[in-house]
Amino acid sequence: MQPELVWPGVHVVLRVPSGSHSVHEIKPNTTISVGKYGSFQSNFLIGRPYHYTYEILDQVDGSRPSALRIVPPAELYADIKDEEASKPVDLEGGKQAAINGKERPAQFEIVDQKGEVLLRTNRNIVDDARSQTMTMEEIEMLKAEGKGSGRDLIAKILDSHSALDQKTAFALAKYTLRKTKKYLRRFTVLPMDVPLLTRWMMTEKDALKTMELREETLALVGSWSNVHFMPSQLEEHPNQPGNIGQGRWLMVDETGGLLVAAAAERLGILHPPNEQENRPLATHMNRPVNVQPAGDMQLTPENSQDSQPKSNKRRFSIAKSNTITIVHANSQPNLSLLRYFSFDAANPALSHPLSHHLRTLSWLQLLHPEDDNACTEPENIAPEVVQTWKSGKRSNHYRKRRRWERTVAVVSDTRLGNFDGLVVATSLSLPPVLHHLVPLLHGAAQVVVYSPSIEPLVELADFYSTQRRVAFLNDPPAPEAMPTVDFPVNPTLLLAPTVQTISCRPWQVLPGRTHPLMTGKGGSEGYVFTATRVLPAEGGVEARGISKKRKDKLEDVDRDESESRREKVVKSQGRGDDGFLTSDN
Repeated sequence: MQPELVWPGVHVVLRVPSGSHSVHEIKPNTTISVGKYGSFQSNFLIGRPYHYTYEILDQVDGSRPSALRIVPPAELYADIKDEEASKPVDLEGGKQAAINGKERPAQFEIVDQKGEVLLRTNRNIVDDARSQTMTMEEIEMLKAEGKGSGRDLIAKILDSHSALDQKTAFALAKYTLRKTKKYLRRFTVLPMDVPLLTRWMMTEKDALKTMELREETLALVGSWSNVHFMPSQLEEHPNQPGNIGQGRWLMVDETGGLLVAAAAERLGILHPPNEQENRPLATHMNRPVNVQPAGDMQLTPENSQDSQPKSNKRRFSIAKSNTITIVHANSQPNLSLLRYFSFDAANPALSHPLSHHLRTLSWLQLLHPEDDNACTEPENIAPEVVQTWKSGKRSNHYRKRRRWERTVAVVSDTRLGNFDGLVVATSLSLPPVLHHLVPLLHGAAQVVVYSPSIEPLVELADFYSTQRRVAFLNDPPAPEAMPTVDFPVNPTLLLAPTVQTISCRPWQVLPGRTHPLMTGKGGSEGYVFTATRVLPAEGGVEARGISKKRKDKLEDVDRDESESRREKVVKSQGRGDDGFLTSDN
């Protein structure tokens, strides 16, 4: 669950009027820079709610840092209300509203059948840079001398435009909005979530680090993978051998941890528990106040929870249900994006849910654990001897034992299989990946594979096609010979392979000016392969109909039953064998 207030140590997203985003970590008594819009102290945000919009105000004397003013909703939506209530065209007088005290005749070009004005165009207007009499040097000087939030500068820029009275209502609103986005010193504080992180990485950071995974494509992957929270059933049979929990998903993630974050958000284990909800909130919310954290909120190495000495004999803890298992090709998985959710894969905090629900193992540990050094048991030394060692050597011994126990537990649990789904986003060859991981799924589990290009997924769909499955069943290769050239995967393990894509393109929707935005970022579209895990029937399956002899016998039985019913009807009506009434009637 996302926190409702901003606390130290979290990452927040600042959205500026231009629409761009910047990510910052909240550290007490530090300065946060918002680029050309200015800077402020981080203490102004601690203890305040998300989704507030602030204005950066310079101090008059210049000796103190910039202050913040919370912008009320009435001021935020004042422009929208004024636009709805205003009438830019006076149809009766034939003139538009005055701009800067100047009236101009309206030049209309689009009318209806009755002659009434519908739309005025600016076809005859020629843009000229000399229309703006204020130079850039003067604008920079006003910015340097400005003591407000930029509204005075925007008003002076509009007043110095000599051709402002020639613009249409739409052109004037567009010009004003462009100057507002450029010079208004405002920002909105947003909580960090997976869709916002995906959009930020795709548009403003290096999209190749996340394999150009778009926000809508990530939602499609999450929907088809069916990742959801499942209650644990381990309490019913705690002593059952080989017992494994529910809600276990297998992943191959090379997007920097973006897929893991999306799955963890659906499982409810992405955000750490907020231990500061009961702390005192910031006071005087109606004015900027330098909110100093309380004494018990200072994060120092001396009183931090993670810095307390831990017992060398501490046992590891691994969750059995609602887990995510990552298979990686390197010594350590690349989960760098999880740091924006207060999780460090190299040194995880025990208070974070991912430290117990996230498991990692390499391909070598999965396929050949006997060849991996991490799966080799360290020397088992008697506790009496260990107690005679120095503290450093003793801690190193217990640390090796804990790492080996955790690695063996993760490898053993993964090799048991029975996973609820498989999600793959990798640059490796897909057939060998699915050849080893698909058998670890239980029946009806979903398989989802993402790729920036469509060619690997089309090839994969061909390997699981109906024609391959029929050829495999007619002439199955030996199990020890798999994979072969014709059958790199077992085509009988997946059903209904499908390749699909999705695209969400923003449009400008205005009367007479509806078109897709031309400022979107290009790149790969992204494609998704989906299939369902099935369990092939063991042995031959034969379908037999009713034999001819059996069919003739059944027809004779039906004929006798129909004649018997007819005789009963005739006798009940008092008729003879010829169908006429008898003399008694």
